[in-house]
Amino acid sequence: MQTSTATLEVQSLAFAHKESIPSVYTCEGKNVSPPIEVTNVPHETQTLTLIMEDPDAPSGTFIHWLVWHILPNEKVGEGANPGISGTNSFGHTGYGGPCPPKGEHRYFFRIYALDTELDIQVGADKNELLKAMKGHVVASGEIMGTYQKHTGR
Repeated sequence: MQTSTATLEVQSLAFAHKESIPSVYTCEGKNVSPPIEVTNVPHETQTLTLIMEDPDAPSGTFIHWLVWHILPNEKVGEGANPGISGTNSFGHTGYGGPCPPKGEHRYFFRIYALDTELDIQVGADKNELLKAMKGHVVASGEIMGTYQKHTGR
């Protein structure tokens, strides 16, 4: 990916940056995606891409959500699945909420503003997505939330 010069402002009405993600958005709740809002989107942006991942997973970075072709300035509502979804580490498309096996994990919601529409198929994995994004990132930003299971599930 090219080095972006602009910074997107990414926030959620559900949790603040570096704060706990409410359980409704996890395997202990409804397992629906949290609302995400992106501002400060550059004029040349054609689409947005979202990558949600957990770098604290025992077997390495765990992908929870891959979405591209999100319209610029579109709010991602609670439980929404905008754009086109890729395959996450659970082996399916769409959102898969936090469900750490033990301890507190960090969940990064990274948003990329692209100057093009990506030509990749539904179900593409993270590597395919990153390859398609290369050279097209005009801005990026992130919000990070944490989660630790409350039950023995």
